[in-house]
Amino acid sequence: REIALVYLDRSGGLQKFVHDCKKYNDSKQSYAVYRFIISINPSDIAELDATLGNYILHNPIQAAQIFQSVCFIAIKTLSLIEQLQTEAQISILLKPTHLPPLPSYVLSLSAFPFNYTSQRFYMSEGIAIAMGTVTKYTQGARFLCTEETCPFSEGFRYIRVHLPGATESATVRNDFVCSLCSSPLQEDMKFRVLGDKQIVEMIDAKVLNALKGYSNAKSHFRIQAFTVFLR
Repeated sequence: REIALVYLDRSGGLQKFVHDCKKYNDSKQSYAVYRFIISINPSDIAELDATLGNYILHNPIQAAQIFQSVCFIAIKTLSLIEQLQTEAQISILLKPTHLPPLPSYVLSLSAFPFNYTSQRFYMSEGIAIAMGTVTKYTQGARFLCTEETCPFSEGFRYIRVHLPGATESATVRNDFVCSLCSSPLQEDMKFRVLGDKQIVEMIDAKVLNALKGYSNAKSHFRIQAFTVFLR
């Protein structure tokens, strides 16, 4: 956490974070989730601390929790957002400026083997062949226990935030139960946070060679599109 704070301070990210907090604090709207996008330069972080740099590149969702903790402490210490109650209300999205120019960081869906289990950062290039309309999705939501005598029937104990790769039902459903009394949880609709989502159909750039009529040693091949979710 100390290295993350040093990096934010040196890169100007801390100043931007304070500015974003001010916009939230000045807003009259109530939020269940406060979302922050933090730009990171993996090379600079690796020079500061190789372990943290490697962790960000290969476990970005878990690494975001480190920055989440740092940001929560900063908000409480500097009194940046008066309405904020729990650390779970902070959603951090790490946005790398670039990735190492190595083959293992390039995701090609036309090459085997696929690494389906990894949730790390990849670069992928292709041709957009179709785009859907921009629709809304739930970035974050607040749930309350339906048992009035339960301590978790108020406050911000149950905050659900959309994570990369998750389906919509992972964030908002009607079958969540309280971990304290096992009563059903109900969403507080006043605190739902929405974002924009767009679906893009892409295809590998190698399709251009096929369209040009180039011949190769392979007599049979297939080109298949893949779907990208832009959030």
